[in-house]
Amino acid sequence: MRARLTSVRAIPDPIWRDALAAAPLCAALDGARQQRLRVLCAQFLAHKRFSAEAGAQLDDLRCLLIAQQACLPVLELGFAALHGWREVIVYPGEFRVRHPRQDRSTGVITEQDETLIGEAWARGPVVLSWASVSHDLAHPHDGFNVVVHEIAHKLDQLDGAMDGVPALPPGLSRHVWLDVFQRAFDHLQRQLDNGQHGAIDAYAATNPEEYFAVTSELHFSRPLQLAQAAPEVARLLTGLYGAPPAALVP
Repeated sequence: MRARLTSVRAIPDPIWRDALAAAPLCAALDGARQQRLRVLCAQFLAHKRFSAEAGAQLDDLRCLLIAQQACLPVLELGFAALHGWREVIVYPGEFRVRHPRQDRSTGVITEQDETLIGEAWARGPVVLSWASVSHDLAHPHDGFNVVVHEIAHKLDQLDGAMDGVPALPPGLSRHVWLDVFQRAFDHLQRQLDNGQHGAIDAYAATNPEEYFAVTSELHFSRPLQLAQAAPEVARLLTGLYGAPPAALVP
């Protein structure tokens, strides 16, 4: 199934109002950024194909809600930051995938099944659980946003390497980014090794790319907590994404 809003034109007022009412993070943007988001969403719906799998239900409003969350991270970067892929696949809930895994000690490659709520394929689609998208819309300040997480991975992939360093705009130093994020990543791992759990979810300690994606979620959904836990990371993410829409939310 594909979204019916398939031409680059202004999104009609009624459906835009309905989407803002269901997406508090987008509704919290100032007027100028809401207008930029609306234009980006029109481009997203025109250039990305939506596919519903395993009985998922998609309509114009659901596609627009996904587009809103996907375009939040590129408000400052522009739609070009979402190039290189064309499809959003939506499942009703969690979905299972099979990926090759290589044992580092033996080099043996085996196939392993995983249950996921979101995935961003290199040069391929973004895959989402609608149940998780819906939960994030209903709980916008709980620190999680699966669409933002997967778009962060897409931004990370733009320079050809999934390493926690997206293609940076002018004004952000790659050297500084690497230094700040590596120190913050190491600090989180030490905290977890000592049994300490804070504002940053433990999944961020998996690897640098997941640290970037998880802190991107926090930038939009719990910015004050991120600023307290990792102030230098929060500052760099603001340089990448712009000020978070929920900056005043405790």
